[in-house]
Amino acid sequence: MPYPSVGPTTSTASTPRTRGDRVKGAAALMAGWVALLWILEAVNSATGSLSTYGLSPRDIGELRDVIPMAFLHHGFDHLASNTVPLLILGFLAALNGLRRFAAVVLTIMVVGGLGVWLTAADHSVTAGASGVVFGLLGYLLVRGFVDRSAVDMVTGLLVLAVYGSALWGVLPTNPAVSWQGHLFGLIGGVMAAFMFRRKPPMNELIG
Repeated sequence: MPYPSVGPTTSTASTPRTRGDRVKGAAALMAGWVALLWILEAVNSATGSLSTYGLSPRDIGELRDVIPMAFLHHGFDHLASNTVPLLILGFLAALNGLRRFAAVVLTIMVVGGLGVWLTAADHSVTAGASGVVFGLLGYLLVRGFVDRSAVDMVTGLLVLAVYGSALWGVLPTNPAVSWQGHLFGLIGGVMAAFMFRRKPPMNELIG
């Protein structure tokens, strides 16, 4: 009686992730991220201990807050306004791979944060995930054209139809809103689309 072969079935390391796996991974990541933001805001509202991580401009010591400022908000209303677009845009961006997504988000945070640090008004304190939201918006709008992916082009056009009006947020129309964070976040997202473009298949390279 032959023994069943178990070699190829004991490891899935080389098995490509299915669409369902990518959906679950992206959904879990964004749910966890948003939950973390709400926990941090609850802690900060109760203790005020995290307010120091907001970003003040042109102070060398404040450069350490370029990343943390994206995880803090000026109250629950501020956080609530960012929650839904962050969930949706982050989920769509993460579907193409979590490692790529992490690199994209890090680029957006660094470019957006440095832009705020350089250009924000004196004595201001900037915090919030809206720079990341605008960065993801910019990334999704151009990703399909950079990667030459019809599916991602359609996704970008749908995102433009739903969130295109938000692009007015890059203009200095409201002194209480960090248009600098929006603008430089958007620039960071477009940069990330080019920096982390998908490599073409080998047959395209050879052909």
